[in-house]
Amino acid sequence: MTARRPLKSLILHIVLCAMAVGACGAPQTRDVTTADRRYAGQLVERLAAASPGDIIDIPEGVFAFDRTLVVAADNLILRGQGADRTILSFQDQVMGSQGVRITANRVSLESLAIEDPVGDGVSVLGSDGVGIRGVRVEWTGGPAADNGAHGIALDEASNILIEDSIAIGAAVAGLHLGQSRNVVVRGNRTESNLVGIQVENTIGADLHDNAATRNTAGILVSSTPGQGQVGRMTRIFHNHLFANNVDNPAPARSPLAALPAGSGIVLSASDQVEIFGNVIADNRTANMIITARQSTGLPATSPPDGFDPYPEAIHIHGNTFHDGGNNPDGLDLQGLRLVLAGPLGRLPDILWDGHHNGENGRDGAGTDHRSICLEDEEADIVNTDAANEHAQPHIVTQAHECALPPLPAIQLEAAGRFDPAPR
Repeated sequence: MTARRPLKSLILHIVLCAMAVGACGAPQTRDVTTADRRYAGQLVERLAAASPGDIIDIPEGVFAFDRTLVVAADNLILRGQGADRTILSFQDQVMGSQGVRITANRVSLESLAIEDPVGDGVSVLGSDGVGIRGVRVEWTGGPAADNGAHGIALDEASNILIEDSIAIGAAVAGLHLGQSRNVVVRGNRTESNLVGIQVENTIGADLHDNAATRNTAGILVSSTPGQGQVGRMTRIFHNHLFANNVDNPAPARSPLAALPAGSGIVLSASDQVEIFGNVIADNRTANMIITARQSTGLPATSPPDGFDPYPEAIHIHGNTFHDGGNNPDGLDLQGLRLVLAGPLGRLPDILWDGHHNGENGRDGAGTDHRSICLEDEEADIVNTDAANEHAQPHIVTQAHECALPPLPAIQLEAAGRFDPAPR
């Protein structure tokens, strides 16, 4: 079992990494011994022949693979000796599109590093009860558009625990929770990704005690139509989201191209989100952004599924905001800052595009108290009046002073072969 690194230690480690980031470029060359190459071949064979209940301990070393490692046996543990001592390198990958692909149930992946895969570092597909602990996924040449999309990615998975892990350099998201249920993400670090942690069309997620910096956005919670389920019930608490100010590298055709650089937390067409006890600081566009789907440049609805594009039941309380909003991304937001705060001021901590589900399902000029509630929150919220091309932006903090019932904690069922109890 990997010891959890305290959040203060994580933040110090991030700062030290940032000081060395000028060395980024080509992937780091790893020396691989003949014995390690031989063991890598044995590991491929052992995973292919694995039976339910097996425990596979990987020794210390650097092991090079030219293909995806597939975990298909239930109730299996794949365990290294630490993320800085057991390194699985995929620099020479020619087969498969992930580093490690998990398709089984009740699996633990622990204490190892995955470097430079062609696609996602760890992909969990349709599994139930998976624990990922103490895993580092990194593209060692630094951020690049041709890096793999995700460090750790879930797709239609359930009862998943991701903890004490690190994701650096993913082209899209360090940690991606897609179309999944019952997920806990705690004590992780995400750095130099487009998005640190992305929650997409997922029902029931707790994100806490994570650190995200030097991404384009720290956390993104969104729902898009046509994905089989609409996301809801996300708790974001006790995280440190700071200086996520990297320019957005997404191509114009990407759904994430409209994501402003310098965003701490972004909620897009998300319902039932509770945000509390976080430290959110120094994100140059805004520490928090809340938008409807139409503000992303995409249609408000996507028939025939009748998708609801509006964020609703957003409960924000007890967070600590510092600075941010001093140099927003894009001419529209720069103009908004000048209007609201003058040339030397900064935007309020929370930007809301103003779209909401008014009477008869149409946008209205009034305030829907069910949409966003600020409780015991010192931050201001501005309605940017996006529906009218930001013609009349105005502070609406007082109108949103209300409370919502707290969301329940996520209860995991058999998340890997270790105790998934909450901390």
